[in-house]
Amino acid sequence: MKKNIAIIMGGFSSEFEISLKSGQVVYNTLDPEKYHLYRIHILKDKWVFVNDLKEEFPIDKNDFSVMVNETKITFDCVFNAIHGSPGEDGYMQGYLELLHIPQTSADMYQAALTFNKRDCLSALKPYGIQCAESYFVNLGDAIDEDAIIAKVGLPCFVKANRAGSSFGISKVYQKEDFKTAFEVAFAEDDEVIIESYLDGTEVSVGVINYKGKVTVLPITEIVSDNDFFDYKAKYLGQSQEITPARISDEQSEKVRTIAKKVYEVLRLKGFSRSEYIFKNGEPHLLEVNTVPGLTEASILPQQAKEAGISLKHLFESAVESALNLQKKGRD
Repeated sequence: MKKNIAIIMGGFSSEFEISLKSGQVVYNTLDPEKYHLYRIHILKDKWVFVNDLKEEFPIDKNDFSVMVNETKITFDCVFNAIHGSPGEDGYMQGYLELLHIPQTSADMYQAALTFNKRDCLSALKPYGIQCAESYFVNLGDAIDEDAIIAKVGLPCFVKANRAGSSFGISKVYQKEDFKTAFEVAFAEDDEVIIESYLDGTEVSVGVINYKGKVTVLPITEIVSDNDFFDYKAKYLGQSQEITPARISDEQSEKVRTIAKKVYEVLRLKGFSRSEYIFKNGEPHLLEVNTVPGLTEASILPQQAKEAGISLKHLFESAVESALNLQKKGRD
């Protein structure tokens, strides 16, 4: 009997349009002969099932069901393609867990932790994971620019703490730039992290649970045409994403080992993509993404392709892993 799979997409953040593209790719790729597939748009003003005729049917949030032509549809599994809130910060995970509906991404606590850059880096430091020097500021705090410079130096990065896709990030070269940088960051979040600039090769490492096994995908080197890997570099083609990365075997082994350690220490599941910059030959962690982009042009699908894993098998594995975890939980 075919399972009902809800593909959730959209979200409440600046990333919703990217998420809609990721979700559509998942919808187009999963086998309709194997699953009943439903596109579910989770937006600030509505939660709706959208059929192929673009008709919308409201989701009943009491049990995450939908009425279509007087038939109530419930879901066996949710494929999470929401970047940012509420799909990458733990809210949807907690909601679905309460309803006992399995989903394909990290669990609630892990999603919340990794979405909070400050907390995630702090949790990983005791395990020997190296990262940039950092300084924290919350909205309403007195901002001591001299103290920030003394701690992290110049240039540095001012980032929204809980945002993705390079929203709310600025590179600061001089003290006078801080005011605008904080305005940009606080437009996305009321918490900010300021990090020292690491001058080195940037790489992205996908780690996934594929057919029940933690698998490190081929490494991607990021070469931005811009000053850093910003939104335009990520999504408007203003960068080179080179897979496999042009790094030494020693560097490759180091970052693969660390990326797998991060995945296992944080007890992640599903897909993840972590970013690193090499400084003095050592990979320094920038951040961990638990709902990475899933379009054909996105980094994780590129890495899967290099590893010989098709999008269909990648997405099917995520669904089957989620269903199997629920089955084990019942046994």
